[in-house]
Amino acid sequence: MSQKNDQENPLYNILINVILPVLALSHLSKEEGKFWHIGPFNAMIVALLPPLLYGIYHFWKTKKANIFSILGLVSVLLTGLLTIYLWNQDGTVKPNAGLLFGIKEASIPFMLGLAVILSRNSKTPLLQAFLYSDSLFNIATIEKTVAEKNNQSAYQKLITQCTWIFAGSFVISTILNLLLAMYFLGSLDHTAANAREIYNEKVAKITGWGFLVVGAPLLIILFFTFLHLTRGLTRLTGMKQEDLLLPR
Repeated sequence: MSQKNDQENPLYNILINVILPVLALSHLSKEEGKFWHIGPFNAMIVALLPPLLYGIYHFWKTKKANIFSILGLVSVLLTGLLTIYLWNQDGTVKPNAGLLFGIKEASIPFMLGLAVILSRNSKTPLLQAFLYSDSLFNIATIEKTVAEKNNQSAYQKLITQCTWIFAGSFVISTILNLLLAMYFLGSLDHTAANAREIYNEKVAKITGWGFLVVGAPLLIILFFTFLHLTRGLTRLTGMKQEDLLLPR
């Protein structure tokens, strides 16, 4: 199976990990009314199943356990386990739901940012998985040219700079995820009769808004990191940008 076929379609990712869970939590959580109102517990199960099953399927299809798939599955499982803990048997929700859910949401980008930093001197730095990969950049030619020009030290300094810049994006994501969860769930009336239903609706908002509020800064910083990287490589190698990148 080719590398191209192994790569996840970003549209599928958005559909399965964002849109379907949001729709399930937003429209299925009521206890009664329409035939599709299956209650907050069943709605949470339905919302968690698509990303969970897709993560398992992707692992079975590619036979690769990459950090993205692992963290995705961990996030889904943590959401389910945390929800079980936060829901009281009488139908109410624990008052610290906002803080705990925020910590859960913040933990994933925090671990990613930490992994990016810790892996910077390893044989497989995570910056390559996100940005500086041999499926996008002509790394063999770049490193050969860098060696010929005796710019290895400056080259490593550039890669380190890009690593720290990109890791900073996960710090921002960590903070925004925490604030977003506390904003929506902090106003939850945890003693309301339909507290679980409201909880699901607010988790849906966190998921949906998180895609925009957290995703936009990440994309902006990723683009800035890409520009900094390509300009630095051009300066060190004398190669044009189109020569740095593999033909598409």
